[in-house]
Amino acid sequence: MDIGEVSRITGLPASTLRYYEEKGLIVSTGRRGLRRLYAPQVIERLALIALGQAAGFSLEEMAGMFGAGGQVRIDRQALAAKAEELDAKIRELTAMRNGLRHAAACRAEHHLECPTFRRLLRAATKGIFGRAERVRGTK
Repeated sequence: MDIGEVSRITGLPASTLRYYEEKGLIVSTGRRGLRRLYAPQVIERLALIALGQAAGFSLEEMAGMFGAGGQVRIDRQALAAKAEELDAKIRELTAMRNGLRHAAACRAEHHLECPTFRRLLRAATKGIFGRAERVRGTK
């Protein structure tokens, strides 16, 4: 398949495919004129990349999971660690959602008079919200 076909099938721009190739995430099998050619298996590889990105893995982390010869070596410990990160984020977002819902429906005349809202403020002051991103250096 040429780069245009892969782009149409995956919805990824050709520039992204070239970037992934530069990073060693995918490999072209040759050229037809100026157009890069890829084996049909590149579609599955691109799906793995999309899944990894959706789970929060960086391109560098995913490159480490792709071995020589196109073999996929998924690190089960890395998957478990990422699942733990997601669990922590889910707990954080759930607390934030619950606090916002309470604030939206709170009957206190001023939000700062509401004990529940004040607890939310204290949590934010202590840095509980967004801590995972700051630790990883992504914010």
